[in-house]
Amino acid sequence: MDLENQKRVLEFSEQYGQENVVVLLGAAEGEAASLAAETVTLGDPTFAGPLAGVSLGLTVYHVVEPEVKEEFNADVYDEQCGMMEMVLDVDDICSEMNAIREQL
Repeated sequence: MDLENQKRVLEFSEQYGQENVVVLLGAAEGEAASLAAETVTLGDPTFAGPLAGVSLGLTVYHVVEPEVKEEFNADVYDEQCGMMEMVLDVDDICSEMNAIREQL
């Protein structure tokens, strides 16, 4: 997660309250999704950005997770995410996201 997005997430969590912010990721690999999820939950593991040492504990999901997918209109999801979902390792992404959420 780049520094600008870290700043935005921090500002939104301060403005709306951590309990009112959900982060939805779309990273193409499980490892990248896991790193971004760790950043918004436990703090920036690289200690380089605004979330370095800041544990926000935000709720975080990836757009291909079943519980997120079911919230979308099926036609819209298929149009916007269908091709991406076919080429991603969805099981790996879901596994990585669950592992991060279990750490909270």
